[in-house]
Amino acid sequence: MKTPFALCLTLALGVSIASAAQQEGNPEAAKIAREASQAAKDQNWDKAIEGFRKASEKDRKFTASLALAYQQRAFAYANENRFQDAMNDLAEAIKIKPDPRAFEQRAAIEMKISDYDKALADYAEASKLNPGEIRYHNFRAYIYETRGDIQNSMTENDAALKINGKNKEAVDRKARLQKILSQNAVPQGTPVAAPPKK
Repeated sequence: MKTPFALCLTLALGVSIASAAQQEGNPEAAKIAREASQAAKDQNWDKAIEGFRKASEKDRKFTASLALAYQQRAFAYANENRFQDAMNDLAEAIKIKPDPRAFEQRAAIEMKISDYDKALADYAEASKLNPGEIRYHNFRAYIYETRGDIQNSMTENDAALKINGKNKEAVDRKARLQKILSQNAVPQGTPVAAPPKK
């Protein structure tokens, strides 16, 4: 069963090819791109990527399709737990055409392999490309929260709430974070111990 993310990528690739094939341009490149598109529909990612690479060498308008094909193959690799192959393909897709979905997909893989610093960086890049997307802030807030970095989690969570003040995940996290902060706060008037002497 395809996930919504995979269906979105497949649809995006199909729309990209259909619109590019209708435009005036290099007929040989269009033919190669149609064959590559069919290979992508058949989930023959190696053939699709090779075809789009050839088509984009003949006509640059097919580079976006090549980037999407890399994303699709990366998604297939991730489903097979071939995480390094998936990240390599996403790096190629990002080189060709920086896209928030590619950064998001790579960050999700980085979270699976517990590379949280890279996941934070990729969600930040996705957020720069699509600043109105709340998911990226929610994921960053989640990572910071699980690491015990309450201040950064609160900062990301507040950014999410600026986008949508009623987002359940962000509202619930804010309540949790505030509870943690209040439990860790030192009551006023309580003497604070001096640091140990060396």
